[in-house]
Amino acid sequence: MPTISSFYGILIRMFFNDHSPPHFHARYGEFEATIDIESLAVLEGELPRRALTLVEEWGMIHKAELVANWRLCREKSAPSKIDPLA
Repeated sequence: MPTISSFYGILIRMFFNDHSPPHFHARYGEFEATIDIESLAVLEGELPRRALTLVEEWGMIHKAELVANWRLCREKSAPSKIDPLA
């Protein structure tokens, strides 16, 4: 599972050829959540509130890049790195 971004101790990853709906995985310490790209809602798992807020903010900024990376991963191609939250 490639890591496409990391910031403030949060790792953002995508699996190759993962199931729908389009999503990414966010990991913070022992916490992990699956996040829907379109709505940025948590599909599965959990993150601490502050980490989730940072992931949501980052996701809003980079939604188009996330959609492009989702397509690449579905084609079993390497996703592009995405800038961290500054």
